Amino acid sequence: LTSTMNEANFELAQGLVSRRYVKPASDARKRRDGLVTTLLSQRRMPREGWDDTSIRMLLADLAAMDSNNFLDNVGVGEREGRVFNSLVRERHFGMTHGVGRSGDLTAEQPKAAGSSLLSKITHLMALHALKISGLESASSCVILPLATGMSIAVTLLALKSTRPLATKVIWPRIDQKTCLKSIQAVGLTPVVIPNLLDGDEVRTDLAAVEAALAA
Repeated sequence: LTSTMNEANFELAQGLVSRRYVKPASDARKRRDGLVTTLLSQRRMPREGWDDTSIRMLLADLAAMDSNNFLDNVGVGEREGRVFNSLVRERHFGMTHGVGRSGDLTAEQPKAAGSSLLSKITHLMALHALKISGLESASSCVILPLATGMSIAVTLLALKSTRPLATKVIWPRIDQKTCLKSIQAVGLTPVVIPNLLDGDEVRTDLAAVEAALAA
């Protein structure tokens, strides 16, 4: 699923298949191209979700922008993306370079323009999602390619660096050990806030959270 059928190739196709059959296919392709144009220009989540084919076509196009997928390319450099197992390659749509550079997750990868572009788009859509959720003051965000526990730990370390005297984390209780382990792993102390039972619902005790903040 790649963009080999561009406008010029559709014109050539009309020499092989009747124009009245090629034209609707060309129009359908232009509509999908329009989705990509809107995504790149508006830099936010689409108003309506994409179908699987459109998503796969975009991922294939982005993967083709990475140097490891260039025609006749032989990857021998230190940062060249190489995959031995075809199942692994297919799972990642041919994107083998990863993101970031020299420890900076948001830096562009010189040999992976497609992967870098996908990373930037992902960050922007996540930021849009945060704003829709009510965090309208958010100005930036980053998607961490880590499991839940490590993501929480890294985030807490970043917050700790801005408040070096802080030693506690207010934690409305949930029955998930990862949160607790992450807090303890970075040397912080959890302040557990029990939940409230409201009929058949479990709710966060906001008053207790506010009291803990004020303490």
